[in-house]
Parts: sequence; C-alpha cells; structure tokens
Amino acid sequence: MVIALLAVSFLTLAVTAVVPNVPAMIAAAVVSIAVEVFLYRSQRGLVAMFAKMHVDTTVRHLVRDLLIVVALVRLQEQDDEGGMAGPLLVLLAFYGLHFAIQAVSVVVRRARTTPVLTRNIDTSGLPLTAAPPALLLRRPGHRLLILGLPATAGLLGAGASGEALWGVAGAGVSALAALAGLFVLGSHLLPGRRPPSEAAVLAWFDAWLAEYKPTIGMYFSGGAASAYQANMWLEPLAKLDGRPVIVLRERFMMQKITATDIPIVCLPQVHHLMRLEHSTLQALIHPSNSGKTSQVLRIPTIKHTFVNHGESDKLSSCNPYAKAYDEVWVAGPEARERYALADVGVEDKDIVEIGRPQLDGIVTYKGAPQGEYTDVLYAPTWEGWDGNPGNTSVVAAGENLVRALLADPKVRLVYKPHPLTGSVDPRAGAADLRIRELIRAANRGRTGARPGPEAVAELARRTAELDRLTTSTFRESADNLERMMLQTAPEPGRAAAVTAATSAWVEAYWAALPAWEHQIVTDARPDIQTCFNRADLLISDVSSVISDYMASGKPYAVANTSGLSETAFREAFPTVRAATVLTPDAAGVPALLERVRDPELDDLREARAELKLRLLGPSEPPSQVRFNDAMRALCESALQHRRRMTEREAHIPGQRAAAPTGDPELTTG
Repeated sequence: MVIALLAVSFLTLAVTAVVPNVPAMIAAAVVSIAVEVFLYRSQRGLVAMFAKMHVDTTVRHLVRDLLIVVALVRLQEQDDEGGMAGPLLVLLAFYGLHFAIQAVSVVVRRARTTPVLTRNIDTSGLPLTAAPPALLLRRPGHRLLILGLPATAGLLGAGASGEALWGVAGAGVSALAALAGLFVLGSHLLPGRRPPSEAAVLAWFDAWLAEYKPTIGMYFSGGAASAYQANMWLEPLAKLDGRPVIVLRERFMMQKITATDIPIVCLPQVHHLMRLEHSTLQALIHPSNSGKTSQVLRIPTIKHTFVNHGESDKLSSCNPYAKAYDEVWVAGPEARERYALADVGVEDKDIVEIGRPQLDGIVTYKGAPQGEYTDVLYAPTWEGWDGNPGNTSVVAAGENLVRALLADPKVRLVYKPHPLTGSVDPRAGAADLRIRELIRAANRGRTGARPGPEAVAELARRTAELDRLTTSTFRESADNLERMMLQTAPEPGRAAAVTAATSAWVEAYWAALPAWEHQIVTDARPDIQTCFNRADLLISDVSSVISDYMASGKPYAVANTSGLSETAFREAFPTVRAATVLTPDAAGVPALLERVRDPELDDLREARAELKLRLLGPSEPPSQVRFNDAMRALCESALQHRRRMTEREAHIPGQRAAAPTGDPELTTG
C-alpha cells in the first residue's frame, strides 16, 4: 500500500510535468511527502530497501522537485511569461549546500571516529566534545526531507498563485537553513572542538589498562542478530573472581550488549587489539566463532577458551574451529563424547566440564500442571545453513503441531520462533507467518476474563523502569558511535538493580496476560528461560533449546522431520533419548498432553534425570562454582606461560620483553 501510494504520487507528478495541472501536482506532492515521513517514522525496512535499489530519499526528493519545476516551466510557457529562473537558481543553491553538508559530514565523522570505544569506564580524562546533531552528521535523507520542505512548499505555492516569488522565498528559506547547518557542522572541525587524536586516545587506553589491571574477560564479534550469544554470559562472567572486561570488535555491538557493570571496550582495528598483549589480561571466554576470532588468538600472553552459546547434537556444536582455542568448556560428559566421536582435532585433555551457569534460575519439575491450563512452549529452531530438512520443524510439521495443540481447549500455547527463521529458506518464513495467523484466529475464538487495568498499569510501570535501567547505559548524545565514550563510570549496583527489575517485569508480564490466551513471543523479553519456567511442556527441534530445558526436568517432545525412523532418530541425536518423538502429522500430540497432565503416565521421568546429568553435569558443586574454578585454573596456566616466556627472553640478547606477568593473586581478584 505504501509503495503503491508513493509510485502513484510520482507518476502523477510526472504526468503534471507534461500536462500541467496545479491541483493534481499539489495533491501528488503532498501525498509523496506524507509517505516519506511515514517511511522514516515506522517503515525503516522499506527505507533500506529503496536505498539498495538506488532510489533513496535524496534521489526521490530531487526527482520530486525537478518534476515540480518542469511543471512550473510548462505553466509559464502557456502564459507566455518568464520568471522561473529565480526559484530555479535558489533551489540549485540549496541542493549545492546540501551536498556540501554531506561532504563535510564525512570529514567530521572521520575526525570523530575514535580508535577505542568504551562503556562503564570513566573517560573524564579525555577531552571529549559533544557531537554535532545527528540530522547533520548521519542522516542525509532525513536532512534533505526536512530542510527541503520549505523549497518544495514554495514551488507548489508558485504553481498555485502564478507568482515566482513564492518559489524564491521557499527555496531561500531552505538554502539559509542548509547554510546554517553547514556552519554548525564545519565548526566541529575547529581546533578547539576537535576530539583527541588517535595517539592521545590510545595513550589514555593504555593508562586505563595499567590502572584497572583486567585479569579475565569475554571476546565477542558478530552480526547484530548474534548479540544474544554474548548477553547470556554477562551474569556468569560478572560473578567470577577477578577483574573482568568485555572486548568487542564492531562499533554497533556496543549498543547490543545489555546492561552490565563490566567494563566494555571496542577495538575495531586489529593493530589496536594487539595492545592487550601488554596488559594483565590472562584469559578470555569466547561464546562464538567469527572471522575476527583468529586475530585475538594471535596474542600469546592470553589463554582462550570456547564456551559456546548453547549445545546440541548438531554438527555446529563440535566445529573443527574449536581446536584453535587453548581449552573448550562444555556443560557435561555428553558434549565431551560428542567431540570425541566427531574427531575434529579437539583433544580430550583440553575439554573442561563446567555445566551451564546461566541455568541456575530454571524452575524444576513439580509434577502435573498447577493451573487450569497446560502451558505448552513451542520453540522451533531455524532452518540452518546446510539445508537439512531435519533442522527445523516449522516447514514440515509446524502448522500440524500448532493445530493439534490449539484443538485442545485446556492448552495455552506460547510460540517462540527462532529470530533467524526464514532468513535462509523462504518456506520457513512463510510457514512461520501462517502459524502466527493460526494462533491469532484461535485467540479470536476464545473468551474469558482479562486482567484489570491495575495489572496493565503495573506492567507499563515495570517496563518503564526496566527500560530506564537498561537504556541509561548510554548518556544522551546525537552521535550514536561516540556516546559510549561520553559516559562516566557506571552507577554502582546498577547490574543488581537490573536483575531485580527484570524479575519484577517478568512477574508483571505474565500477570497482565489472560491465562487462556495463546501468546506469540518474538521480542527479546521475555527470554527463552522465562518461557521455560512458565511451560509445563516443551516442543522443539534438535537444538540447544532442548539441552537448556533439561535443567527443568520437565517433559519435552522433539519433532522428527529428518526422514529417519524413530529408532534411528533417537540413535542419531542423544538429546532425544528422554523425549517424546512427534511425527510431522502431529498425531501423537493428544497422548502427549495426557501424559503431561497425569504424572502416573510419565514413563520418561527417570530417563530425563539421567539425560540431564549427561548433558549438564552434576548439580553439586553448582555450575557457577565449576565455571569459576575452571577460570582460576586457566588464569594460572596463563601466568605460568608468561613466566616461561620471560625466562626464555631473558637469555636472548635484544629480545623484546614479554608482556607484564602481573601479580598471581590477580586470578582471585
């Protein structure tokens, strides 16, 4: 609809340029500008799509004004009068100033791009300056739309009145506004308003490393959608003994990491990353593999361990890249055996079982469902990169499973698809949309009491409080890339406050929803573990979701869309051993629900307990304790390595001194 309106408005402008019609020209211009505003406010995806097609806002605005000018010239020719030269010259001046702003903005951005970005670090020692308005610095299309509005209005006024003066006045206002913007932007290139030089920032960073003396940390690099992989390790990392730091490589990732008190540094350039070699940093955990991981692995003074962002029976959970790390930390013995069977070069001596410290808050099995409704969580994974039909159940079984669940009047379905669903196979995306419509239709056919306005107001209050705590990570600034550097030290206790606020928000969230209403959960909140705690039953695919859900001990089912027989399916995927296996037609759903509601029929409870031990390891000592012990041992290994390096280099004349070994007590904080 939006694209059609935009196309019709431009087509109408083109027609009025050939056959002048003032009312039609004004109407088409107003509609096109209204659509532009709507696009910028709520359809950023379409804005990006137009940019990829090389018809971005600048092109569209230029074409729109050009068509209006042509129409005005045609009108003047019909009246045998001149006078359009003035508005045209002023309009050209405005566009010249606009492109001058664009050129200067590139220079200013480059001058203000610091080699290091930080969060939760006091940067008062750096003479940082406030950034120019984002409208001038980073939003050329939005800038042209706003500054060019008087010019377009003036041209339309000239067409309606026949007076060229309106066009001159409108274009003149736009030109003056652009000139003022150019002056404001250019002032940031003056010596007194320039940010510190690269050398000054790096010297400050080295001084901070020497003062803070980080000992442990997390390294992360990836795309915007992968931030959850790092976020799941924030709390366990914060609880470790030592002085933690988070090392990022992409500037945009600074805003994707959720609220934490851990110092965060972003080092986009590899030669700046190498400065960590001369710090007291001893060990880094890695939640994922990326192309840039190999760069940090070059630092010999730091020990590296792969902790992954989840474990499953998929080949990705025993990637050959893992052998590049000093150690691989897994949840339990099942993962150890998985690496042995995969034979990808990871030696058994380098594998350490630590459990899953993120799962400490999972509610354990308490028997039959406690409420009127049986809460079923359907959390399928995505289609993956290899095209294996067994990766996701969404395409072959999703709609059948959902229909079978919705057919039971005492089921409350919570559907939480993987964020990447449909990103590789369009069929998965289409099936996901159909599943959502099935759920919405089922809700329209259900009736029941709804929570009162007090519950809704409480959720709004809790949401506002949680947003305040999590977004106040950044100081307000127009320049998204620099505001991380503009903040001072973190507010003490903010991480604990976020934890408490999150818990309160979760309680308010579920309290504000009708107990009978099916839910589609696609936002970051509530997270998958929160959904675990609400569920009486999980239905999923072979993925890390199953492994994590095992911490609850509650019943679960796995959809078999692989084409294998049930026996072969269970043999191929150990995490399915304690599951009810569902066929693509979902024929087994009614019997499954019956077993969930009657613990006497639950013949897989002992199998789940045994599998939980294999997947996640023992409950004692707690996973966080084992995580801490593993980190201590790895740090001690790093210190011993540094001592050996120092001893060797002491016997080689002219050899560069090794990085500082620090104090062995640094491993205990």
